[in-house]
Amino acid sequence: MIVRIPRATILLFGLSTLLVAESAHSQPAQKTARAVRIAGPVPRIDGLMDDAGWTAAVPIADFVEKLPVEGADPSFKTEVRILYDHDAVYVGARLHRPDPLNIPTAVTRRDGTSNAELLVVSFDTYHDRRTAYSFGISSGGVRSDYYHGQDSQTDRQYEYEPIWTAAVRVDSAGWTAEMRIPFSQLRFGARDQAWGLNIQRAIPDRNADHYWVMIPRASDQSGWSSFFGTLEGIANISSARGIELVPYVAADLTIRGNQNPKNPFDQKFVGRAGADLKAGLGTYLTLDATVNPDFGQVEADPAEVNLTAFETVFDERRPFFVEGNEILTGRAQSFLGRPTYFYTRRIGASPRGGASGDFVNEPRNTTILGAAKVTGRLPSRLSVGLLASVTGREFGEGYDSTTGLITRSAVEAPAGFGVLRLQQEVGRDQSTLGMVLTGVRRGVSNAGGLDALLARDAVTGGVDWRLRFQEGKYELTGWAGFSRVAGEGAAIDRVQRSSARYFQRPDADYLTYDALRTSLSGYTASVRADKNAGRLTLWGIQVGVESPGFEINDIGQMARADAIDFNADLQLQDTKPNRVFRYLRVGHSVVGQWDFGLDRQFLRLNQSSTFVFRNFWNLGLGVGYAPRAMSNTLTRGGPYMQTPDGWNVQARLSGNQQSRTTWNLGASYRRDELDGSATSLSAGITTRPGPQWEASVTPRYTRSVNAQQYVATLGGGSAATFGRRYVFGFVQQSTIATQFRLNYAFSPNLTVQGYAEPFAASGRFYDFGELARARSFALRTYGVTGGTTIARQPGGRFAVTDGPASFGFANPDFNLLSFRSNLVVRWEWSAGSTLFLIWQQNRSDLLPTGTLVSTGSLWDATSAPGDNFFALKLSYWLKAK
Repeated sequence: MIVRIPRATILLFGLSTLLVAESAHSQPAQKTARAVRIAGPVPRIDGLMDDAGWTAAVPIADFVEKLPVEGADPSFKTEVRILYDHDAVYVGARLHRPDPLNIPTAVTRRDGTSNAELLVVSFDTYHDRRTAYSFGISSGGVRSDYYHGQDSQTDRQYEYEPIWTAAVRVDSAGWTAEMRIPFSQLRFGARDQAWGLNIQRAIPDRNADHYWVMIPRASDQSGWSSFFGTLEGIANISSARGIELVPYVAADLTIRGNQNPKNPFDQKFVGRAGADLKAGLGTYLTLDATVNPDFGQVEADPAEVNLTAFETVFDERRPFFVEGNEILTGRAQSFLGRPTYFYTRRIGASPRGGASGDFVNEPRNTTILGAAKVTGRLPSRLSVGLLASVTGREFGEGYDSTTGLITRSAVEAPAGFGVLRLQQEVGRDQSTLGMVLTGVRRGVSNAGGLDALLARDAVTGGVDWRLRFQEGKYELTGWAGFSRVAGEGAAIDRVQRSSARYFQRPDADYLTYDALRTSLSGYTASVRADKNAGRLTLWGIQVGVESPGFEINDIGQMARADAIDFNADLQLQDTKPNRVFRYLRVGHSVVGQWDFGLDRQFLRLNQSSTFVFRNFWNLGLGVGYAPRAMSNTLTRGGPYMQTPDGWNVQARLSGNQQSRTTWNLGASYRRDELDGSATSLSAGITTRPGPQWEASVTPRYTRSVNAQQYVATLGGGSAATFGRRYVFGFVQQSTIATQFRLNYAFSPNLTVQGYAEPFAASGRFYDFGELARARSFALRTYGVTGGTTIARQPGGRFAVTDGPASFGFANPDFNLLSFRSNLVVRWEWSAGSTLFLIWQQNRSDLLPTGTLVSTGSLWDATSAPGDNFFALKLSYWLKAK
């Protein structure tokens, strides 16, 4: 019998064989270094390198230059020695330099950047050739530390803050550095160790980078830890963490601006105490727990004007949620704005309900009663992340000035949050398979109408994969997931009608809107292929879907469901320096999205270029084009509306980022066929007038015209728009803002940081009209289209007539002034123990004028009414064996 094998099967088998064969190609012989166990007294960490124990260590001196000349012998000699005892690993280094008086010694707070020289030692303690811990010390004595969760040098998680010590000294031969890194601050497997190792010396004033293992920019493999050499000799040690306890006390005072003597809530003082606990669960897992945690934001979120229906996503800065959360948040899952299963700022967010009264007092954040997480990596190469958190019921207060009574009402329901994440590493190329499961359970009730605002239950989950071939040169990534939310009919109705899906759209015949529904389910899936390394070309291609019912915003974050996505990109690069450029890249990409009715939401064709000149200046250029599309969101629950075709250009230029003074310039311009446009200008300069000072100014200006700005939805429309009037207008918007930063470091452990951002924005609306018919961008402009008139009334509202019908809407013009600032004194008075003193201002004023803003508006913003917030926090690190 003859068996016919499909050609596609033969092709697939051949491709798989080729990839496997290529991935089996061995790398060049790896370097090897040896750590020596200390036989006598341990070195004093004073930076002198004069302890006798260092002479027993074998020096590591065979460094290779990466910049400015790749592969050349280093301009300065570097020698590094590694020792260890039962408690810690010790690193000592002699960094030679013939002109020691020219060594920069800039001082910043921990993890700060500067133009000082830098020594970075990276350990792949699991020897998995994927993850690594990096410890740096600058010639100014500033420590830096970060964790590489993926096989990438630029994947740096600065939230990792271990307790370790280091010191430096500058002398006639250059400078010396000593580090002591306790094993309790690392994670590794067996008692006898072979670690991955790499060492970097950065010399910014010479634009030089030296590595023990130098990874060529034009390498056919992609990676960082996978290229490391091997550190041998470490034996009979334990990574048992013991118990670390950090109790704290804190207090804050809020003083409101424009105080009213009748308002009993103008001043508010709050005192609190709590504790954080960190403990080793055996060798491989770590428990982090917190009771009554202090989750204050040290820096205010930037100001903005959001005229869309979608939320703004801000970075997480709260220590408990950022430290060691790579495994929980699963950063590698995010492409094309894909959903994030766990968005940490959902826990402890501002309450969704509101109090009523002549004056109200509402909590800024939901109280987190307690939280705990378990993270780690098992010998089977399985990474584990588990988090649980409980938040309390929140109440707002309302004051009735007539009766003098204060009433309390629930503004947020108690809730429990849970996240489980597993990731298994497979194969020699560090491929991974993962899963995630999240859940939210709320104690909603009809008190305060919270049962109509919040879902009672929300469950999400999924699987993901990252398959690497040929040492990471090629990757196949993807995921598949599900979601389900349940609750009272009114709460699920809000989910159906939210901006993520707009189930109520009258012409979306592929959707089923049910106002009585008590649950909603959905799914998502995506697959992507990439070529990540190569001499000349890089590429990627991806497709993905999010069903209309997919919803993860109870504990995750997503902007839109009901989407079929596609993107592809091709990058052409030249990594070999020539007489003009050190590096150049030209990229082409196409990004598109369709809904489940197969109407194109957008299609963007982009070209971008990056040029790095011989003097390390960087020039970026870009141009893009978007043809007409059909938006299902512009009418905010109404029918489809067409969007115009348009184009954009952009440019950015920056100087040498290793200089004492760095700068950048940016400009962009966009225009569409409806005469919509946007011009943006930005700049930035950062300078170090002295070793302990750092100052920066970052101004930006935007002026735009949007021809399709939603205003309101009213009744009485024609059959062409399903009986509703969807009112739009042109809006001329201008924004001007400047961020100022001024930092002073008394020492790396005692710093003062100042931040201020005056912000001004205006919006002037004109040429109001209503959508003429679904699936078009034509408007029936009031006062222009026959039979219509529009007039502005003394109170500011607009009155419109359309034949016999009359209606109106509020004046949407605005001028917003905002001034946000904070002054933070941070003192690490003992290892792991800190004192924070904080003063924040939040000033704002909103006027319905629409007057074009100018630079003088920034000064006006500083005198806008607002609140002052003062805070103090003292924490103390305790270590128990």
